[in-house]
Amino acid sequence: MPTLRALECLVAVLDAGSITEAAARLHLSQPALSHQIGALERELGTPVLERLPRGVRPTAAGRAVLADARAALAAADRVVRTGRAVADGGEGTLRIACAESMTAGLLAPVLRAWHRYRPDVLVTLTETTSADALAAALEAGEADVAVGPRPGRWTGSAEVVGREEVVLALAADHPLATRATVPMADLAGLPVVHYHPDNGLGGWLDEEAARRGTALEAVMRTKQAATAAELAAAGLGVALVPTTALSRTYAGALRRLKPALHRDVVTFTATPSDSLVRRFRADVAHRGLAVPGALRAKLSSAPR
Repeated sequence: MPTLRALECLVAVLDAGSITEAAARLHLSQPALSHQIGALERELGTPVLERLPRGVRPTAAGRAVLADARAALAAADRVVRTGRAVADGGEGTLRIACAESMTAGLLAPVLRAWHRYRPDVLVTLTETTSADALAAALEAGEADVAVGPRPGRWTGSAEVVGREEVVLALAADHPLATRATVPMADLAGLPVVHYHPDNGLGGWLDEEAARRGTALEAVMRTKQAATAAELAAAGLGVALVPTTALSRTYAGALRRLKPALHRDVVTFTATPSDSLVRRFRADVAHRGLAVPGALRAKLSSAPR
């Protein structure tokens, strides 16, 4: 297959009409340029140049391949420019998989900044309700980077964004709303707005409840943490909800567990050296897991 260097030499010679001038333009010696032309002719099996007493002109084969040679060089130039633009974070495609409870609170500000400052980067977002589903998306090549709780079976690159607190959401007039903090054991026998088996949060909470000597009794189940919080505020039961899933205007009461319950939030990827992935992970880490002021105030206003 012809090399790009050989095609570059052919185009330069035909543009200049002279091997001497083409060699000077390409900063090559004349023998080196002639070697490239000779290699191209051997590859094609026919001469591409006709040597004249003064200069050169293309043969029929040379004229036939000239347009494609120019196109190949232009394509190679685009490859370099695009690659450099992606490396600089200015172009490309980034496929993100995210735990649905973290999209609004954690990712939305980061994605808003990317849309503003990196308008030529196409970002796609897939939401799941399971950390293992996030890992599966990476393993299947369907996502470049994932954001969510630490998956149990992931052995690749993972960077901690922060520790997320899980709090008790309940109606403002619920008896437990008069408490400053609530041990998980005190939820025994209470109706709990719990999570669908597809949501990994549900299984993890059941394990934590068992570890603390109690069990959660589901009055109903939902796949989404934000929905569980709203149903709890409406009085259907209590719900254990990560703070990232709560809206700033949450109408119900919020109480911390005793002892407090946290889980790591991480970014993880199978391609940690990818330039867009590195920039995205750095921006998410910089954003962190700050709890909105309105929610902090709601938690701090609990009875002491």
